[in-house]
Amino acid sequence: MNISPATIAIDIARFKSQSLNSLVESTSDFKSTFASAVSLSSLEPGSAITNPMAAGRNMSLPDPESAYKMMTTINNQDALYKAQFSELSQMKNSVEQMEDAGRSLGGITADTGNDSIKSRLQDFAGQYNAWIQRFAPTTQHGGLLAGTQAAQISIYELEQSVKNVFNGIHDGLRGLGDLGISIGSSTKLMSLDGAKLDAVLAANKRGVVNTVREFSANFAKAADLLNADNNFIPNQLNNLDRVIDYISDNKVSLQKEFGTGDAARPTGQVAKALSAYNLVSGL
Repeated sequence: MNISPATIAIDIARFKSQSLNSLVESTSDFKSTFASAVSLSSLEPGSAITNPMAAGRNMSLPDPESAYKMMTTINNQDALYKAQFSELSQMKNSVEQMEDAGRSLGGITADTGNDSIKSRLQDFAGQYNAWIQRFAPTTQHGGLLAGTQAAQISIYELEQSVKNVFNGIHDGLRGLGDLGISIGSSTKLMSLDGAKLDAVLAANKRGVVNTVREFSANFAKAADLLNADNNFIPNQLNNLDRVIDYISDNKVSLQKEFGTGDAARPTGQVAKALSAYNLVSGL
């Protein structure tokens, strides 16, 4: 799911439409949209009740149960956004590590022994596979980052970098594939055919070295761009952070407006990532 700062405001505006038969036009200004969407009392005629709260409900509203359910939704979304922020932050750090792993292959030269070249490529494959196994499940259906473009593009771009057939083209080679490296169509994991690498090293070691070095530079650049300012991962983290901060700053007023709602009870990936978020945040 792609987060924009207006996401919660749109949900709340939908609730107002259902409860009060009025429409609220969403805008690009998250704060003003959110504030107008939650300001139910400002649109209602005076109907105060002696006991305005009952079991966490705001009984001054025409439909306190729907309001309570909306606050429950906000509580759940708050937990989800924090979990996504934590998970995407971890992906960001891992992309940096993959950038370093790719760049390190640039240290291979014509003087590097064949066994060392094979070992270093195998080590890189292991790091890449560990990264895929860690984050690919989170982007799949039902995963914590499913539908999150920043995460999906990160996995796609690094995979395409590995598959790039233009690395080594000036030396008669077509990318890492000609060196025996491939990506499984279903597993998405990298494998190295040692015999194929040995054969091309024997026939064209200079080409192998140049191909690996070109790949190294291009892979590191691709990873760096994913984490660059105003690019996919930082933008998504900024969006999540703004929403989280706004809910936190307005939680008390929201609860007065809607009722307390049920507390979020996350499980699985959400619970694990939320725990990590709370640990880092000192909560």
